This record gives sequence, structure tokens and C-alpha cells, in this order.
Amino acid sequence: MEKKDIKSMPLEQLAGELAARGEKAFRAKQMYDWMHVKLARGFGEMTNLPKAFRENCREDFWYTALRAVQIQESVTDGTKKFLFGLADGNLVESVWMKYKHGNSVCVSSQVGCRMGCVFCASTLDGLVRNLTPAEMLDQVYAISLLTGERVSNVVVMGTGEPLDNYDNLLTFLRMLTDENGLHISQRNVTVSTCGLVPQMRRLAGEGLQITLALSLHGATDEKRKKLMPIANRYAIRELMDACGYYFERTGRRITFEYSLVGGVNDSDQDAALLSALARPLNSHVNLIPVNPIKERDFVQSEAARVRSFQLKLEKNGINGTIRREMGRDIDGACGQLRRKTMEHLKNQTSQNG
Repeated sequence: MEKKDIKSMPLEQLAGELAARGEKAFRAKQMYDWMHVKLARGFGEMTNLPKAFRENCREDFWYTALRAVQIQESVTDGTKKFLFGLADGNLVESVWMKYKHGNSVCVSSQVGCRMGCVFCASTLDGLVRNLTPAEMLDQVYAISLLTGERVSNVVVMGTGEPLDNYDNLLTFLRMLTDENGLHISQRNVTVSTCGLVPQMRRLAGEGLQITLALSLHGATDEKRKKLMPIANRYAIRELMDACGYYFERTGRRITFEYSLVGGVNDSDQDAALLSALARPLNSHVNLIPVNPIKERDFVQSEAARVRSFQLKLEKNGINGTIRREMGRDIDGACGQLRRKTMEHLKNQTSQNG
């Protein structure tokens, strides 16, 4: 019989699972507290639970506890990038960033990605599989333990398209913000999407107060199609309608993520067109100087051009900020560290063979 993933179970589901085994009602709360508050790394640490019960759980349940394969720390800003090994041998990246307002963790939602955005390292080898709720949660838990610091903000902007792993993402979000767990405020959680319109609309009806960030990267369909294959499926008009619907249902304004690629989408005309899209939605624009990857020939916009682009937005009444570059010296772009490590392991295997 295949083991069940106990750490992916919300409290109510866990209670039902243990009740079916004849366990007392309080046992589920004890276990949930060990997993999601005390951040136990295995059943053996749950010292107030009967030993026989823990042994039975070890036989029947799978317990997710990610192991850090590699940790890189930026000498410029203290950002830490973690490469975690999963139980099936796959690797996934997470990033810890220290800000004045608190510590933020960027988590991955998939192993690889199938969206094909041309400036992103995450998608170069395609999608391997979705992450479970526990594998997403434990990126936050493991980093909390390894850094010894509390996490106050979580962004789902690492490897993968979160809305392409919708059901697991939703469970993750509810458990992350559950008062019985870490209880991170929903307003301190951001989910990024390249623009899966049906899922954006579905998310609007889930009763969450998270921030939705749309990876726009181009203000016209033509520009987006050059950078993001998903633009061939959903036009900007459909995207803006979905953004308006999300704002209407949740009261949470959309953030536009806009990676500036030198000579591609960073002209004054691009800024004017972007302003026209953002203004009706009262959207904030997050400008991101693209993080170059060796597999592509895209270059980062010059600093003066980035600043000029921001000023153009401001003149048009749009709140635009330039994302503080973090982790450039530690393979900061999504998927870079994982890909570099996989290539190294592949080369080792071929040399040994």
C-alpha cells in the first residue's frame, strides 16, 4: 500500500485520517503542531506522542523533510539561495531575502516549468513534475530552521508556474496562512503567474487576500509573444479583463511584473503603453532588470534606461518601483543554480561512465 503524504494534509483532513484509526481527537492537533509550528523533521521528534503510534505513522505515512544540497550566500546583500533535494532525486530552488520590513522566502511550485518564457532558466528543460503542498511548505520550514530566523513574507515566484499546479498551490496557501500553523498573513503572500486566465478567475473566487502578480513583460501582444509563449493562448485584453475581475472580487490590486530586456521592451513607447494598461486597474508596476542567462542572448537594460522607464511611468501617474537586485553573484535568476548543478552531475556521470 502506498504511503500517504501526511504533511500535505490540512488539519481537518488529518483529524479524519487519525479518527479512522481510532485515535483520540486531540492527537491530530498535537501532530499538526509538531509538523507546522515546531517544524519537526520527522516522527521521532514528536516526543509527547506514544512511541508505538509514531512507529505506526512511520510505516503508513510519508513525511516530507527537504535536505539542503547546496546553500549559496551573496557577499553583497546576504541573500541566500538554497538548493533542496527531494525524495525522488529531483532538485528545487528557494531564496531567502532579508529586508527592513522582515524576512522573505521565494518558493518554487514545480520541478522545472513548461511555460517557455525565453529569458528564464527554469523552463529550459521543461516540466518534470508538480510539487506537493508539503514540498512547498517545507521550503519555508527548512529555511526558517537553517537561518534561525522567522519568515514574515512568502512569494511563490521561484521555479514553475504556480497556477499550473493549482490544487496543490491552493492547499499550500491555506495551510501556510492557517492559524494552526505558521499563520503568515495572507496579505504577506504573493503568487506570480505568467497569465493563465481561467485559473486567475478561479483564484479570485477562493476568498483569499493574497497579492496576485502578473508577469507581463510586454505591453502589446506582439511583444509578449516574442518573450512568452503563453501570449499565443491569451491576449492582453483577456488578461486585463481577468485582472479587473480579480481586483473586483478581492479588493486586492494586481502587481505587474515587468522584466526589462535591453532593446526589446524598454523604450519610452513601451512605458506609455504599459501605463495605459496599469492605470485602469490602479496597478503597481515592479520593474525587474532581466537577469541574463548564458543560454539566451538577452541583455539587461542599462541603468539609465531603467531609471528613464520608471520616470516615464511616474509621469503617467503609475507607481513603478525598480526591484532591488539580490543574489546576482549566487545564480540569482530562477532555475540557474538547479540547472548548473544538474549539468555538473550529468558531466560527472558521463566521465565516470
